[in-house]
Amino acid sequence: MAGKRQGFAKRRKACGYTQEQFADAIAVDRTTVQRWEKGDNDPQPWLRPRIATLLDMTPGELDSLFSSDAGIHGPLGVNPWTVDSVSSPDDETDAWELMRRVQASDVGSATLDRLDHAFDELATAYPVTPPQELMQRVRKHSAYVTRLLDARKSLNEHRRLLVVGGWLSLFGATLHIDLKQDQAATARLQTAAALAREAGNAEIEAWCFETDAWRVLTEGDYARALELSQIAQQIAPAGGSAAIQSAAQEGRARARLGQSRETYTAIDRVQRMSASLRRPDRPEHHYRYDPAKALAYTATTLAWAGDSAAEPYAREAIARLSPSDDVRKWPRRVASANIDLALVLLSENRMDEACDAAQKAILSGRVVPSNHWRALEVVKAVEARQLPEAPDLRDAYQGLKALGRT
Repeated sequence: MAGKRQGFAKRRKACGYTQEQFADAIAVDRTTVQRWEKGDNDPQPWLRPRIATLLDMTPGELDSLFSSDAGIHGPLGVNPWTVDSVSSPDDETDAWELMRRVQASDVGSATLDRLDHAFDELATAYPVTPPQELMQRVRKHSAYVTRLLDARKSLNEHRRLLVVGGWLSLFGATLHIDLKQDQAATARLQTAAALAREAGNAEIEAWCFETDAWRVLTEGDYARALELSQIAQQIAPAGGSAAIQSAAQEGRARARLGQSRETYTAIDRVQRMSASLRRPDRPEHHYRYDPAKALAYTATTLAWAGDSAAEPYAREAIARLSPSDDVRKWPRRVASANIDLALVLLSENRMDEACDAAQKAILSGRVVPSNHWRALEVVKAVEARQLPEAPDLRDAYQGLKALGRT
């Protein structure tokens, strides 16, 4: 053993280092070098490449310098795993240093809690706040998350940042879709999905596919919407909000494709899943499925399927969700329910009621650009029948489009 460790010391001296100089070069204490040369212990694995460089040796040559040391392998016939030995002070300090680095943070749980709260506030404000206004806040919070990703933080904090960044990117994509900003929506959806996969969050990833399904549905690509909604259901945690919402999206796509039997099957599945949910503490939260939403989704799906049964669902949704007679205070789902009601009433030639429902929806200002096409369906149907209300309805629709552009 002594010969081997004397060889290590000779090599150090031959390279022109004192024990103190050698210790400084590899950022350890001089007593640590002394213990190596006495054979009391060996350099830690992450130090060996630096030692080999200083001694002008290959890693293999350095390893061979210690490999036959009896102080490491023990005497012949003795199991080295059962030999009692005195641990080195370095073992303890190395462990504490690793812990310190893992726990070191410039972020902090309080900051992450505030970001989570900010996202929840945004998602809760979604039904009653113009998307342009929400977009400004999303940009601000997303930029802050980006800066924090470059800061020193713990592993748990890093994962939490990925998750809140994923939610903010997903919500930003939803707002871009509402504003008909397709390229920006695509970029944010891709970012949200990447962050979700990195964090191992299946709920966010499933919402990404559901949100994209809604986008292509509004563009008239019903087959692709069906495909995306089915992918979302495969990814989504069972019984969660993303699973229910993507099943509802499937029903709407099938209704547009004229697949009646499959449409009603999807409606039944949504109603069964939502019936088992408790009302969330924030039912307005866009990503927490409120069982009351099933009314509005059922109304839309049945209306698109041409089923007059959509009428009671639409009326019930309006009755439950309307906070007042002031249409400007309506949440978005009430405006959508009025469009659904107008479509059904038109199919039954109840023209006055249909025009009244459509005008309420349009004048509410709650129909976002991504839903303008649904309002336009009603306007065109009224114009095709040459009803006297057609000019007023067209003027209201043009005003809605102008509002969306601003």
